[in-house]
Amino acid sequence: MRRLRGMLESRFAEQKETCEIEQKENCEWEAFMIRLEERFPHLLDQLLELYGSNFDFYYHLERLVEIMGAAFLQRSPQLKISDAMREADPHWFQRGHLIGAMAYVDLFANDLVDLRKHIPYLQELGITYLHLMPVYKTPDGDDDGGYAVSSYRELDPTLGTIDELKTLADELREKGISLVLDFIFNHTSDEHEWAQRAKASSEDYQDYYFMFDSRREPDEYEKHLRTIFPEEHPGSFTYINRLKKWVWTTFHTYQWDLNYRNPEVFNAMVAEMLHLANLGVDVLRLDAVPFCWKEKGTGCENLPEAHLVIRAFNSVASVVAPGVVFKSEAIVAPDEISKYISPEECQVSYNPLLMALLWESLATRDVKLLKHSMKKRFHIDAGCAWINYVRSHDDIGWGFDNLDAEELGMNPHDHRNFLNQFFFGRHEASFAEGEPFQEDAVTGDARVSGTCASLCGLGRALKSGDEAEVRKAIDRILLIHGVIFTIGGIPLIYLGDEIGMLNDHSYQKDLEKEGDSRWLHRPKFDWEKAELRNVEGTPEYDIYHGLLRFVRLRGSNPAIASGDTDMVETGNPHVFGYFRTNSEQSVLCLANFSESVQVVEGRRLRQLGLKKALVDLVNGRSVIASHTLELAPYQFAALLG
Repeated sequence: MRRLRGMLESRFAEQKETCEIEQKENCEWEAFMIRLEERFPHLLDQLLELYGSNFDFYYHLERLVEIMGAAFLQRSPQLKISDAMREADPHWFQRGHLIGAMAYVDLFANDLVDLRKHIPYLQELGITYLHLMPVYKTPDGDDDGGYAVSSYRELDPTLGTIDELKTLADELREKGISLVLDFIFNHTSDEHEWAQRAKASSEDYQDYYFMFDSRREPDEYEKHLRTIFPEEHPGSFTYINRLKKWVWTTFHTYQWDLNYRNPEVFNAMVAEMLHLANLGVDVLRLDAVPFCWKEKGTGCENLPEAHLVIRAFNSVASVVAPGVVFKSEAIVAPDEISKYISPEECQVSYNPLLMALLWESLATRDVKLLKHSMKKRFHIDAGCAWINYVRSHDDIGWGFDNLDAEELGMNPHDHRNFLNQFFFGRHEASFAEGEPFQEDAVTGDARVSGTCASLCGLGRALKSGDEAEVRKAIDRILLIHGVIFTIGGIPLIYLGDEIGMLNDHSYQKDLEKEGDSRWLHRPKFDWEKAELRNVEGTPEYDIYHGLLRFVRLRGSNPAIASGDTDMVETGNPHVFGYFRTNSEQSVLCLANFSESVQVVEGRRLRQLGLKKALVDLVNGRSVIASHTLELAPYQFAALLG
């Protein structure tokens, strides 16, 4: 370490001096060096496991440390202050103040400049965490919704510039809103500079990807791989005629998988990661985390080396930008998701199991699978947090554990088929208006597209003019949001759901979107509809103000904001229940997933330690549960007593 310190001091002497003159005490070079010395052993161990057999290992190690030093010196004084505050409060993201929203820039606003005009709307809604879908430069035409990155240093010109993004990040920070962007590190587009150089026959850059002269090795790999998008291309490789080579393309033919066996790739992506951190990004969403390491004879998902890559990224960030948090996007088997969640890997993670089972419980009117699975899998490392959501930009898949279903006497395949038919509106008991995504006509496998309101039945109810059905749909929307706001973790709203936006079928007339039903639930934000949030008696008003109640509930009740979660037996198969507890209070949350009145016996409540006289914090009403507690159809209650 002494030699590395000397190398850094020599290499950055001039920049360090400039930094000290311009930033004075906020340069904090010595703080950076202390963090580096403290965390370097962990980083070294991770890199030795990944790259220790490379003859030039120490060359790449020195290059990595240089990248880290340069990035730190480029970090602004304001971000260094934020780093210091968050190092002093490393669990800042668990304090309960974070309420998330996600959106496409051009759908919520027009561009980054216009988005700044809508910050007051976000503040009104209580948003303190804003995830903007990919804003980077991508190919014209197919770009996988922005996930085919052509440059991490340039933006989609229709959205704005890097300077405008930095200005937005600064303004959000001033308003107490954390910015979240994607770190798309598994692949680049085939138009990225690295891919272009590979196409120009640069062997160095061809080694940034997986390229093969014949089908022999791809065939060996594919014996164990699953195809992600079989409708687009079978297998995981694409033949590039210009190169006369097969290139690894897990997701789409225009997305080339990066070769993390090459330490130059790791270093290059570290530089991109730190560039994003220095723009003012508070949370980096790590896209497609299970796929980043390839090993012949395996399914090339969730391999131990994938975890090492992420841990090494984490170690780097903890030295250069310790205020930044990682969020994992791992839509895999439930037991695999939790393996990415730790303070040393991803501090926060999407909770796709909860999301899927909230919809499952709405369809079945039964909470047994939700309760059974959450008892097993909700608890994670105390230093981490779930991101809880009812939907995202993506489709809804039924990612529950097969064994969980079988333990409850359910056939997993048949149950998934039922859920698909229900949310496609093909089942007689359905209220939903969804569409299939990637439906397999042979196996029946599919995933579901649709906005929250349409899947909860609001569109169908409004068309029928049935006020009772409209009320049920609104109550379903509020019920599942009640759970994500109170169960523990960070709630995340897809912007538009707070005003009940419905499915947008116009994507079918757009050649670039036709065939991808996920655009059904990515409508352009309707600002005229948003005005109805202030008009009593409209669905927009009821949904919006219902969500505001949950925002206030978190803000005024410390147990709900940041307490511990314990699942409970309610004695009623239609009612999901859990305690939220801290040193100050204990709150019992109950969710009736049925369209009929349900009861919880008073004896059960007393066994749980509750009194006869309770207060429902959701509506501020006193509740007397002398013999039984009645829950209205689709009622969500938070009981203090």
